[in-house]
Amino acid sequence: MYKIKITIIGSGNVGAYCASFLAKKDIVNEIILIDVKENISEGKSLDISQMIPLVGSNTKVHGYTNDYSPSINSEIIVITCGIPRKKGMSRDDLVNINGNIISIVVKEVINLSPNAKFIIVSNPLDIMTYVSYIKSNISSSRIVGMAGILDSARYRFFLSKKIGVSPIDIQSLLLGGHGDTMVPLYRYTSVSGIPIKEFISEIDNDQIIYKTRKGGEELVNYLGTSAWFAPSVSIVNMIESILKDSKRIFSCSSFLNGEYGVSDIFLGVPVILGKDGVDKIIELKLNDNEMKLFHKSAKHVKNIIKKLNIK
Repeated sequence: MYKIKITIIGSGNVGAYCASFLAKKDIVNEIILIDVKENISEGKSLDISQMIPLVGSNTKVHGYTNDYSPSINSEIIVITCGIPRKKGMSRDDLVNINGNIISIVVKEVINLSPNAKFIIVSNPLDIMTYVSYIKSNISSSRIVGMAGILDSARYRFFLSKKIGVSPIDIQSLLLGGHGDTMVPLYRYTSVSGIPIKEFISEIDNDQIIYKTRKGGEELVNYLGTSAWFAPSVSIVNMIESILKDSKRIFSCSSFLNGEYGVSDIFLGVPVILGKDGVDKIIELKLNDNEMKLFHKSAKHVKNIIKKLNIK
């Protein structure tokens, strides 16, 4: 019988909650948690395992310290490891620290799971997804960064509070880099099919976008570290779409090869996510201002890539 194994590298808040939410779904046979910190994966996997009887799942969860061998033949590898953002730091401050960590991890796991799809969560996200791509030497369609789903969720939440509707009924797309250069698409936002302009002006919407851009920073200021609940659920949504070949459309950090006039970079764009990873990049007809903002975001990410100094 074919068994589905998911490996999560990094057993901090994001990795552990991702494993917990995924285990509750009961859609995989085995989850492997790996961390360099001694006993953290073993302890958290044991805690999640003891939750399993209470949620009606048959998923097995195992944890290991700095041992990648149990990840062999994983269907999907989720990379959450690295130094989390702390108060006063930007995502970009982490570029070389996390770049070297991700480089080591990818080289360790790719030989054990040569057919795996990768979901990258570590910050700065678009750059770490790029690092994973150049170090894995596999098709770019099998490497995707989790960002737009989280940004869209934050936007939908803030917008729902402003206009007084359920966030479930809001459909939106945010493009570009994960952070201050994300690109709002007012024209592509709607509430149950009703254009957002019927509820809020573009100027007022810009204030919601500003809150969304600063959403991660606000949480860091409260908690002293990065968010974990919403990112974890975002990852699980991506995993489920890949495993079930659902062909769901998400905004993800994906490799661009001429789309939107940009090449050799990972940036947030709408994609169809299926069993092989990114089935297709959807190229929207952006207006001049939207395209200008998108290219500004691309330039910012490329400038950070130039600062990379990884082994």
